[in-house]
Amino acid sequence: MPKIEPFDKYTWEYEKWFENKHSVYLSELLAVKRLLPVSKKAIDIGVGTGRFAAPLGIELGLEPSTQMRSIAKKRGLQVVAGVAEALPFGEAQFDVALMVTAICFLDNIDAAFCETHRILKPSGYFVVGFIDKNSPLGRFYEKNKKDNKFYRIATFYSVDEVISALKRADFGHFEFVQTIFHPLNEIRRIEPAKDGYGQGSFVVVRSQK
Repeated sequence: MPKIEPFDKYTWEYEKWFENKHSVYLSELLAVKRLLPVSKKAIDIGVGTGRFAAPLGIELGLEPSTQMRSIAKKRGLQVVAGVAEALPFGEAQFDVALMVTAICFLDNIDAAFCETHRILKPSGYFVVGFIDKNSPLGRFYEKNKKDNKFYRIATFYSVDEVISALKRADFGHFEFVQTIFHPLNEIRRIEPAKDGYGQGSFVVVRSQK
């Protein structure tokens, strides 16, 4: 079942995080932008309230949470109800698919990645942004997940685990960008987006069908 209960129940608390941690949010947004190809045929899978899709120019999103969809629509997005493991789209529909901070809430990462592969056109791009389980922030979230309204239901992944899942879904040609190099409560300005992974807590990987 889709893990939507906290997102429907605590939607405004979710939104408030982006205001309270604005420099963190902008750091993640710019890191995603570094690897996101420009395309009119793009979709944000697990679009949430549209915090990434809207400023990145992605007009279409998929989201299982009713409350999140409502806010995303107010941001001007077209939002379809559904889950990543059973995408309601035909084959080879999109040039670009994006998932940001969504994979930890998937019921089945392999099914979701295979579905993403199915809806992408040949040579289409899949961009995934996530908290690395092996990073300082990832270890903190994992240790304290039972006290977090959202992350208590999350499954965190390392970069190697994400790469393996992408390979199982027949993606290749990997590129990486990382950001968030300090504890969140110490970040007062936008963090740099650096190539690679292993230092930053937030990692973006771009792969290709």
